[in-house]
Amino acid sequence: MDGYGGKILRINVSTGETNVEKVTEEMIKKYLGGDGFAVKLLYETVPKGTEPYAPENAVIITPGVLTGAPLPTSGKVLFCTKSPLTATISESVMGGSIGAELKYAGYDAVVITGKAEKPSYLFINDDDVKVVTCEELWRKNTREADEILKKKLGADVKVASIGVAGENLVRYAGIDSEERQSGRGGLGAVLGSKRIKAIAVRGTKGLDIHDPVKAMDLVKKWQKVMVTSGAFKDDTKYGTGEFLEWMNAERGAFPTRNFQEGVFNEREKINPYYWAPKYSKKNKGCYTCIKPCGKLFTIKEGPYAGTKVDGIEYETLYSLGSACGNADIEAVARANELCDLYGLDTISTGVTIGFVMELYERGILNEVEIGFKLPFGKSEAVPQLVEMIAHRRRIGDLMAEGVKRMAEKIGKGAERYAVHVKGMEPPAYDVRGIKGMALAFMTSPRGACHLKSGAYALELTGKFWKFSGVDRFSAENKGYEIKEMEDFMTVYDSLGVCKFSRGFFLIQEFPEILETMTGVKFTEGELLEIGERANNIKRLFNAREGITRKDCLLPPRITEDPIPEGVSKGSYVTVEEMNAMLDDYFRARGWNNEGIPTKEKLEDLEIEDMA
Repeated sequence: MDGYGGKILRINVSTGETNVEKVTEEMIKKYLGGDGFAVKLLYETVPKGTEPYAPENAVIITPGVLTGAPLPTSGKVLFCTKSPLTATISESVMGGSIGAELKYAGYDAVVITGKAEKPSYLFINDDDVKVVTCEELWRKNTREADEILKKKLGADVKVASIGVAGENLVRYAGIDSEERQSGRGGLGAVLGSKRIKAIAVRGTKGLDIHDPVKAMDLVKKWQKVMVTSGAFKDDTKYGTGEFLEWMNAERGAFPTRNFQEGVFNEREKINPYYWAPKYSKKNKGCYTCIKPCGKLFTIKEGPYAGTKVDGIEYETLYSLGSACGNADIEAVARANELCDLYGLDTISTGVTIGFVMELYERGILNEVEIGFKLPFGKSEAVPQLVEMIAHRRRIGDLMAEGVKRMAEKIGKGAERYAVHVKGMEPPAYDVRGIKGMALAFMTSPRGACHLKSGAYALELTGKFWKFSGVDRFSAENKGYEIKEMEDFMTVYDSLGVCKFSRGFFLIQEFPEILETMTGVKFTEGELLEIGERANNIKRLFNAREGITRKDCLLPPRITEDPIPEGVSKGSYVTVEEMNAMLDDYFRARGWNNEGIPTKEKLEDLEIEDMA
């Protein structure tokens, strides 16, 4: 086990007490690391029925198995908690270097519980771990917190921090590190509830590579594969939003005006083919990435002069753009920057703003309640509302609760227009015209999500991995497809490898890579079984916390309102299709009709009674 740090660090920030335990070989073989470790540790650590803001809830940080190794795109780290937005398990992956630094300090997992008496930061300096009071950092934005801690502790320290939104317990507050975010599910709010402003890490132990000579041969091989690919040119030139035009013109599945439409006709200036050459002169990549898809977006003049943001990603072009009817790329960029500084998930933020815009246009909310007129397309209101949400000012206080809670509190029919699954606002795929993704929204353990299955690429192109001939307009045979794709993607989150590399590193490539880097042998089948085991534990956690089949269902907008125009015109997911797909998925998983893993399935996967 040369390439494993091999330790789990547990720290109670109420007392400062720490405990370090060795990772067993059995745990590695059954859970691998990263996502696999996180879900097992969360299930075992957090008692049933724990409130997300209670000291007993945990924030768990797990670098992937390959994080820190010299392999292209192997720089991912996963944060995990019980979500204050959805009350489900919530995992969010980040591309900053803090995961590698944890590995270099000797840790495969960090488990944070308790609640500090005063605002504090956690400092992990190899084996020296302490909770440090830092009231001067409270109310600082994420960039300021990073700068202050590096000045205080040393420029080599890696920092992950929360912003004002996390301090104010905005339910979809995230964590920022090196302008990379763990955004979804409210992880930043849970850290805020623990009064932990930041986590600073210095690791000086390095990482042992099992076969360094062969490792360098593999690195050279995969670097060449990446830089000579077609994706390298498009992603480095235009960023993750490079297929925005295609999604509109060729697929008609780009959610617009709170999912009322599937085509954003005013999209010209939010299209990266327009803004990347004009505003972005530099690429930014994640740790160990040689295919940087981040674009440093800079505004030099006008009302948003001084804006500098690493983005703008595809999901954000939708959430702060089309979801709000916002065609002003500079307003999108400024709102994106504010989300990063305040520590807000851009997807949930933008969808919540779009929801309020629709309520205003329908007369459910008025100008007095909001504070100003708020029709779709009022671009200057988008960054303004980001500020209000982060600081919980006026209508922002209600918006900080997310669309599900907002709708319940507002009443007056607002729930009909709240687009979410399990309380999580959806990403940039109009699943009325991508029915496999509609099922993926339902089955994702953290709520409406594209990343837990990554099936959007398969559905939109009709083929990927072992699947071909997939019809995105059909609800047939989706259960096995989504089950397999979820297990496939969980392997990536356990390895710490970027999902954008799935076109290069397919599952069959990883056994050789793992043995070379770590000395541990796995078969392709064993890796997929690890993914399946993790997904069963996620469902066990959610079921234990009261998440039922009913919580998995799609909102009325998806099941009742057909897409009104474009290539996908007329398509939607009927209630019958929704239930049939969910039944099909549960059968593929070996779960009962309520989505509970059967005793036989748990025995097959060697999952002991963890309750």
